[in-house]
Amino acid sequence: MRFSAIKAILAAGLFVLPGGFADPWVAAAQQAATSPLLVKDLTPETRGDLLMIRRSYQAAIDAYIACPDQSAEILNKIGIAYHHLYAIDKARVFYLRALQLDPKFADALNNLGATYYAGQDFKKAEQYYRRALKIAPRNVTFRKNLGAAYFAQGKTQKGMEAYRDAFEDDPNAFSDNVSNLISEPGTARERWSQDYCLAALYARAGMNTRALDYLREAFSAGFSDYKKLKTDSDFDTLRKSTEYAELVKDERR
Repeated sequence: MRFSAIKAILAAGLFVLPGGFADPWVAAAQQAATSPLLVKDLTPETRGDLLMIRRSYQAAIDAYIACPDQSAEILNKIGIAYHHLYAIDKARVFYLRALQLDPKFADALNNLGATYYAGQDFKKAEQYYRRALKIAPRNVTFRKNLGAAYFAQGKTQKGMEAYRDAFEDDPNAFSDNVSNLISEPGTARERWSQDYCLAALYARAGMNTRALDYLREAFSAGFSDYKKLKTDSDFDTLRKSTEYAELVKDERR
């Protein structure tokens, strides 16, 4: 495995996503990071990147701090590592330092928004997500995060629009585990509003299994508007399925 290839994957931001990594990349990176023939040849940044894949976040921070060039990209990576350690205040410090060097660094703006989301300051999170989107208007992750901030504030319609935009750009945008989509939603209503919206998007696209997953989550969060579900045109095709009928029957008991 060439380190240039590993760094290309890391540069794409894959290592910051929750829920794990593609197994082949993890295995290759772990092998590279423990090989005595290769470790001595790594730059501090590459070593930090590999440690991030291994989820050795504190060790990754130490590696990044050892980088002679403390660029905006390095500072952002240090912030991400602290973010993974749930040291949100420290993460915010490094995102801000990254933005001092590069005020138009969209990833750092998005990540800074995520720190405010974690602190349930959803309005401020929204502001930073919107700023990130001004720089990278088609970034699906930023759109998902903006939608999450809208839902957390009870701005259901805006949340649905943001999710719809993300879905239209990438139908796999919400393919991660249902429970990992939004870590700290505000209320039960906001949770089921979000899940109902996603169920409708997948149902309209004919992706019935995913639609049922999100509809089930909406029911679990307290959704009970069966009249709306019965008349919503997004579910016209899904309503014809046996699985849909069984789900609704079970929920109405």
